[in-house]
Amino acid sequence: MPHVREHTLDGTRGALAVREWPHPAPRFLALVVHGYGEHAGRYEELAGVLTGHGAAVYAPDHAGHGRSAGERVLIEDFEDVVTDVHTVAELARTARPGLPLVLVGHSMGGLITARYAQRYGDEPSALILSGPVIGAWELPERLLALEEIPDTPVSPAALSRDPAVGAAYAADPLVWHGPMKRPTVEAFARTLKTVAQDGDVGRLPLLWLHGEDDRLVPLPGSRIGVERLSGGALTERTFAGARHEVFHETCKAEVFAEVRGFLDRVLPR
Repeated sequence: MPHVREHTLDGTRGALAVREWPHPAPRFLALVVHGYGEHAGRYEELAGVLTGHGAAVYAPDHAGHGRSAGERVLIEDFEDVVTDVHTVAELARTARPGLPLVLVGHSMGGLITARYAQRYGDEPSALILSGPVIGAWELPERLLALEEIPDTPVSPAALSRDPAVGAAYAADPLVWHGPMKRPTVEAFARTLKTVAQDGDVGRLPLLWLHGEDDRLVPLPGSRIGVERLSGGALTERTFAGARHEVFHETCKAEVFAEVRGFLDRVLPR
């Protein structure tokens, strides 16, 4: 696995912990945007794939997640999180000016990445969305209709067919294993509407990866959002039997091959 550097930046809600997997002579920058309740450290294998393909990789722990400051899993405004991700992109571009920037967003990170592309559309060279929370995701409305949000954490079995992935997730002290918080659910609902209303990202190349057996973020709902976001430069790859985390799935070799092939097609040589 690649060497990791640690950075601490000033985020919108306090200290922002950032991992960097450096490359001695990168041809592009990759910014990994993690999902709800988890942290950037879970993407070490993906970082190895990206650095092996020529990237310098950066990944923040969002506010309230991992080693970053803030009440656990409390996100009152996703616009702040997008601003934090932009701060990390500035760190990367300052260290390696002039290189193409690729954003890789998983689940909630897909929502953040989509909003980033809408706000900073001239900066990324490509987007990769994995099981993105975008489009018609019904969970926020269901939870907000309840008087009290139930204490039902994410099921580790929903992540991957590989039982080791679920076991590691369940034992990870940096993962949140409690209930969702109402302000965060409200922020999800607002940002889903914002992304839906704010238009497409033009001809920005977009790779959409999704497990066909994803029960946390069902594929049909994401399709609505991805097709609305894409301005026509969309590559879609779905994986039969795969669950929510395709980067941790039993078919991950196939997933990583799709990522490498996409990067080769859309980035300058």
